[in-house]
Amino acid sequence: MVGTGGPVPTFSVWDYVVFAAIIVGAAAIGLFQAIRGRKETSSAEFLLGGRQMTAVPVAMSLTASFMSGITVIGTPGEAYGYGAAFWLFGFSYAIMSVITAELFVPLFYRLEITSAYEYLELRFNRVIRLIGTSMYIVQTVKKAIWNGYLFTIAHFPDCLVTGLDLWGVLVATGAVCIVYCTLGGLKAVIWTDVLQMVIMLAGFVAVIARGAVLQGGLTRIWEDAGEGGRLKAFDFDPDPLKRHTFWSIVIGGSIMWVSIYSINQSQVQRYISCKTLGHAKMALYVNMVGLWTTVSLAVFSGLTMYSIYKNCDPLTNGDVKTSDQLLPYLVMDILGAYPGIPGLFVAAAYSGTLSTVSSSINALVAVTVEDFIFPVKKDLTQKQVSWMNMGLSVFFGGVCIGMAGVASAMGSVLQAALSIFGMISGPLLGLYFLGILFRTTNPTGGLVGLIVGLALTLWVGIGAQLYPPTPNKTLPLPVTTVGCNNTMDLNNTTATPWTSSAIPTTQPDFRPPLADTWYSLSYVYFSLFGVLITVGTGLLVSIITGGCKQEKMNSDLFVRRADLICFRGCSKSKESREMEKAPTDLHMGVDNKAFTETDMTIKESEISTKL
Repeated sequence: MVGTGGPVPTFSVWDYVVFAAIIVGAAAIGLFQAIRGRKETSSAEFLLGGRQMTAVPVAMSLTASFMSGITVIGTPGEAYGYGAAFWLFGFSYAIMSVITAELFVPLFYRLEITSAYEYLELRFNRVIRLIGTSMYIVQTVKKAIWNGYLFTIAHFPDCLVTGLDLWGVLVATGAVCIVYCTLGGLKAVIWTDVLQMVIMLAGFVAVIARGAVLQGGLTRIWEDAGEGGRLKAFDFDPDPLKRHTFWSIVIGGSIMWVSIYSINQSQVQRYISCKTLGHAKMALYVNMVGLWTTVSLAVFSGLTMYSIYKNCDPLTNGDVKTSDQLLPYLVMDILGAYPGIPGLFVAAAYSGTLSTVSSSINALVAVTVEDFIFPVKKDLTQKQVSWMNMGLSVFFGGVCIGMAGVASAMGSVLQAALSIFGMISGPLLGLYFLGILFRTTNPTGGLVGLIVGLALTLWVGIGAQLYPPTPNKTLPLPVTTVGCNNTMDLNNTTATPWTSSAIPTTQPDFRPPLADTWYSLSYVYFSLFGVLITVGTGLLVSIITGGCKQEKMNSDLFVRRADLICFRGCSKSKESREMEKAPTDLHMGVDNKAFTETDMTIKESEISTKL
């Protein structure tokens, strides 16, 4: 009987067929793009799709890269255990989209950059650029390890839910990503992401639809969620120590997502591949709608899961080992009798991992080439650059597989380390804000601000890992096992707070005074904290070290009023008038300056001269 605990079915033949079809389809897209663009071998074509992509596929790719395996597996579990507050991130996505589209996209287009970290050298110096690039690489390796860890604990742990071989799927993931990233470049990554996004959304829809049939409609699911306290999302308590409130998600979450979309190479590389500035901005706004759709389906999948397991929590009952296994368990429980449908869901989770790994590979190649190789080796031929790009794709693909393997053996210690590494994006965003908004900032101020911001953010984060917030701050919702087959007792109606073995909950014997204040700061505020410390320290040091007396700097390095939609109609500048006259058809704006009718090779004029 569904929802009462116990073993669930494993994969059927048709599930394997559907799953294999996704792997073949992803590889086929890479091969198609490689054959289609075999005459275009420039670095710009490989890393940026020739800067000729349009808004909709780029938007779907941006959303798909956000919808990692962590999102597909973790968000429903979040809604199941903590309620629908996660849906409030929809406000954060809107704020993030506006800030990224109106501040950062015009800046990056105007400077015609390939790596987001080129800006740091233009505005400050090469040392700061290399530090920024190194911080991004650390973040990306962290993401690869985390996805590998999630793969081992949630996707196919000991063949718990599907019967698939863990290492076989792990190697297949890396192999497929290497094939289409190496052969097709960014175009293959983007078009594969489009396919993967459709599959991921279909997986959520399948779960919700089947759950609605079993529970007697969507209304019943909503009512169960309300009775279980899962719909109390709008908590306006200003306490910054509470895990999720309206203010922490809307304010802190907005800055956190700005740090992901505005300066993260994986995302920047996508929207600067658009053929016009208009397409790039439109891609971010369409992506916003995609994010809303994704988070809504993911959260409602979690509420569906609660409606089914409201009387028998699989985690407490011992049917699964971690909260990240809840959704795969649900899928096999309610959809196991329908051949091919469980394969679709597992393919959805697998597609999230594929999208994350492929975007990481392509972005790592871009920053390695642009930030480390080209500045010191400027006499490379076109053929050498092409082979180098493909070789690096193979190398980073292998690194991702290796990191996933390391993750499978590291366990809970890994989670603490990864949470710490995830805190570096806030100070890095603060450095960019210092650069684009304040002419006073000098290299000394920027570097000191970054170091101080990073140090303090890591201090808070490490403290939070050593002394986890208490349940009165994280506010897990109650669950019960009264309705489970092996514990069914009509006289036992005890409900216990929900816990997740994927989140360290063991409290140390001694808690210092800072543990319940400083170290209990909501994780959503970490990025905002890093931004504020970096900006404040950077401005103060810059003023002290002569930042106000700097020579006049290139205005292209700063945000302009003409960049913003709200000022465009009032501005009378030449640039603004040009933007006002932009065509209204599909081109949606002035062509990307970095793309011309001539061959777009990196440093081609220099190479031709030297040849």
